[in-house]
Amino acid sequence: MLLKGKRALIMGVANQRSIAWGVAAAFHREGAELAFTYQNERLKENLDELLDTIGGKNKFAAVSCDVAQDQQVADAFAALQDRWGGLDAVAHCIAFANRDDLARPFHEISRSGYSLALDVSAYSLIAVARHAAPLMISKGGGSILTMTYNAVERVVPGYNVMAVAKAALETEVRYLAAELGPSQIRVNAISAGPLKTLAGSAVKGLSKLRDITEETAPLRRNITIEDVGEVAVFLASDMSRAVTGNILFVDSGFHLMGIASAPQG
Repeated sequence: MLLKGKRALIMGVANQRSIAWGVAAAFHREGAELAFTYQNERLKENLDELLDTIGGKNKFAAVSCDVAQDQQVADAFAALQDRWGGLDAVAHCIAFANRDDLARPFHEISRSGYSLALDVSAYSLIAVARHAAPLMISKGGGSILTMTYNAVERVVPGYNVMAVAKAALETEVRYLAAELGPSQIRVNAISAGPLKTLAGSAVKGLSKLRDITEETAPLRRNITIEDVGEVAVFLASDMSRAVTGNILFVDSGFHLMGIASAPQG
């Protein structure tokens, strides 16, 4: 029960394959009290069904939050303050880009699509940290964690505009860690290997990338959302009390290898 007595917010659950759900399940197993955000009513229905598998939706707080809307972010954290008073951890598992801007050549990415991907996938972490910090300070500190991917350092066909968003996100992790550290708030990112998630399905060549990972990664296996969840537990727990500003790879070691992207075709 590594998270017993801790209160954590999970952002970004879409379905049972979501990284956010892998994190939530691991947090729940380790004793954390959980709250969730959802973007719209359709995703709320999915979330409710999943919560019924771990004790019932009435056991957990769930608040509406479109991270592209400043007021909704503010309202979501105000609701958490009213409910809990303080907060120990936030798992920011949110990313979005238009499929067209993932499919078209990189030099043809639209200005509006670029702005949207950066807003939802990267700026949202800043907005979340701004409102989470006071709730964590009231508890003597806390942990903010987010999700990235190694297309930041390697060209991965089909990742396109999302690679730029993740590069911005990783920079934010470092700046937020430096700024919030004196308040004992840690900020880290997990760089996960390719997963069959709803978001991942928009990336052309994902299956090939998973095949290459299984063939060439040092551990010769693909990862699961459970693997990510275990590392998230570490980052939210007191065991990581001296860990901040890091990008932790959970990819079976694939980032070490010279082959780092799926072939075209």
